[in-house]
Amino acid sequence: MLFEQNMVGPGEVDDELQDEVKEECAEKYGPVEKCLIHEVQTRVPLEQAIRIFVQFQRPSDAEKGLNARFFGGRKVQATYYDDDRFQRLDLTA
Repeated sequence: MLFEQNMVGPGEVDDELQDEVKEECAEKYGPVEKCLIHEVQTRVPLEQAIRIFVQFQRPSDAEKGLNARFFGGRKVQATYYDDDRFQRLDLTA
C-alpha cells in the first residue's frame, strides 16, 4: 500500500479526485487495485491533512515515481503504509 501526502490540501478534494488519482497512477505506474482518499479530522500540519492511499500490483515502481514528484505545485511525499493498518481502516497513523 502506498501512502501519499501533500498532493492536495484541505478543501481541494472533489468528487473526481479519487478517480483522477487512480487513472493517472495506473497509466504511469501500473495496475491499481484500490484507491482511497482520507481527510484527517484531528489537527495535523496542512500537508498531512489529506491522505491518499493507493494499492498497486507492483508498488516499488510507483513509490520511486511518486515520491518527491510535484502535483499542482506541491511536492508529494509517498511512502509505504502498513497493509494491516489499512485493512483495519486505521488511516491516521
